[in-house]
Amino acid sequence: MRDIITLACTECKRKNYTTTKNKKNTPDKLQFNKYCKFCRCHTPHKETK
Repeated sequence: MRDIITLACTECKRKNYTTTKNKKNTPDKLQFNKYCKFCRCHTPHKETK
């Protein structure tokens, strides 16, 4: 039921993190505030394909 998703930085558009989510409970896209090693700061990371 849980699918693996990739999180990409909204500033530099690089894919940095992977996580899992239950698509039945959360059908919309996830967004977390994570550290981006390329931007060297905390930026919002959105779910990508």
